[in-house]
Formats: sequence, C-alpha cells, structure tokens
Amino acid sequence: MKAPTEQRALSQVFSRLNELLDEPVLPRSRARGRKKATADGMLQVGPFTFVVEWRGSPNAAAIAAAAEHLRQSTAATREGVVPLVAVPYMGPTGQQLCQDAGVGWLDLSGNARVMAPGLRIVVQGEPNRFKHPGRPSSVFAPKSARVARWLLMHPACAFTQRELARSTALGEGFVSRIVARLEQDQLIARESDGRVRVINPDVLLDAWREVYDFSKHDIIRGHVAARSSEALTRRLAEALQQGGYRYAATGLAGAWLVDGFAGFRTVTLFLAEVPDAPLLEALSLREEGRGANVWLVVPNDEDVFQGAADHDGIHCAHPVQVYLDLKAQPERAASAARHLRARRLRWRSDA
Repeated sequence: MKAPTEQRALSQVFSRLNELLDEPVLPRSRARGRKKATADGMLQVGPFTFVVEWRGSPNAAAIAAAAEHLRQSTAATREGVVPLVAVPYMGPTGQQLCQDAGVGWLDLSGNARVMAPGLRIVVQGEPNRFKHPGRPSSVFAPKSARVARWLLMHPACAFTQRELARSTALGEGFVSRIVARLEQDQLIARESDGRVRVINPDVLLDAWREVYDFSKHDIIRGHVAARSSEALTRRLAEALQQGGYRYAATGLAGAWLVDGFAGFRTVTLFLAEVPDAPLLEALSLREEGRGANVWLVVPNDEDVFQGAADHDGIHCAHPVQVYLDLKAQPERAASAARHLRARRLRWRSDA
C-alpha cells in the first residue's frame, strides 16, 4: 500500500486518536502565513493537545529529525501538550529514536506508544500495511554498505565521491548511486565543495543495524573444548595465525577484546575463506548446532575486515562491525552492544 499524502495521513492520525481515547478530536490549525513553529498538525483530544509531525518515509534520519524538532519545540510548553511522530509504519529503530527523544509515536498500521501524565497508549504487533512488493535495493547491502562503514570510521571527515570509491574499492558510478540514496535519506550532507560527510553517525549506524542480517553470512557452528571462552579465543587465534589464515574476532569475543566485556560463551570469528577439513581438525572443532561455542563465519563481503586491528595479539574487527554483529549473538549480547556503543562509539566526542 502506498503511503498517503500529508493531509490524508493527518486525518487518519486524528481518527486513530479518536478511536484510542474515545474522545472527540478538535483539529487546531496554525495561523495562515505564519512560519511553521511546531509541527504538521495540532489537535485537541479531551485534556490533551497533540503536536504531530508526519513523515511519509519512515527512515531513521527522518524520524530522528522529527523527534528532535518536537522535543525542542514542546520543551517549554504547558502541561497536557503531547509531542507525537506519525509514520506509515514504525520499525524498532524509529521506536528507539522516539523513546530517546522523549516523544510519542503512532503509525497508520495500527501501532502506537504514547506516554504522558495521565495518558498511556501502547499498541504493538500490527504488521506493516505499507510494504512495497519485491526486494528494494539498499544502501546497506553487502557491497553498498562499504560507503556507510567508511563514513562511520571517519565521522569527522568529508570526502569526494572519487575518494570514497578509492577507499572502498568500488566503482565511481556505483558510489555515486549510493551517495545519492544516502543523501536522499538525509543520512549524509553535501558541502559547498561537493564533498559529503555523515550528518549524525548515531542515526546512520541505527539505520544500518535495523536492516543488518548476520544470517546472510555463511556460518559454521561447532564445539571446541576449552576451560574459558577467553582462552578459547586466544587458542583459535593462534592456530589461525600459524596457518596464515586471515581472520577477525567479532560479536561477543570482539566486545571482550575492544571493550573488556567479559563473561561470554560463544566465540565468533570471521574467516576470509571457507575452512577445510584440515583447518577444522587443527582447531579441534566438532561441527554441531546445539551446544556450539564457536561460530566460524565466511562473510558475504570482505569489507568486514576493513578497520580490523590487533588487540593483545588477536585480530579483531572494527567496533562498528562488532556492534552490528552483536545483534545476532546469544547470551548477554544486548548488554555488550550497549556497553560497546557507550564507550567505543561515542561519535560526538570523536568529532
């Protein structure tokens, strides 16, 4: 289903709030000719004044901008004013962005989360009614994501498209298309000299993580007897180094190496080539799904090794890659991701 126009969308938002609160809705319009100071729509529902920002394209950058605008424009308003971001469908990243900004959200697919003194609306689980048929191209597809990776690794820098192509080993025409999409999604900005830079690294990383699918890599799961996962990581790394294999730790093992996040069981390693029988034998790995404590991963793009570095003698993926891969890890991966991001991916401090 195609997303509605802003006017029709606001009408549907008004109707939905009327259903949820069982109160008459009284739209409030801005004075004609006055510069927009608050949002796309305002309405009175019982004792609450909803200030609504509509975004027809629910990408992370658009939602972050809407949430921040609402946060700032309603910060000094009276009690009973409720900021609300409305979209066709709100994904997990958008939900988190709204929560971080302290604003409510509602989508036209039937979901909502609105919290205010005397008001609590939580509706979840409704499917996306606005999915497009087919599989759209993505700026975060394996090779396309090289551009986002390079920009996140250098958040304070601006690059020409030729520099990006050279740094990512991609064709200039291909990079031009990716840059155009990132710019359209408000994830990068173009400077007066034509160079591009990331606008908000946090939003870019959130947008990438939302669609990142670790299962698209080739994963061999197995078990290796060891007294601890830290010792196992070192043992596997030594065996791979001695055999001349290109590898990089990631996931929970990566979080331990780059951030000191200990207490894990699963050791995940990227390998540049499919491990053969002699390598598996050298690693003493017995392939099995249940009870596996080692994941050997052949990536769908070699750029996962971009920015990898040695940590105490063990080759480890860049913190951006480690953070992405923690999304698919078991155990305490969610806590490890939060810890890693707070300590190693503090963009504003790096800029």
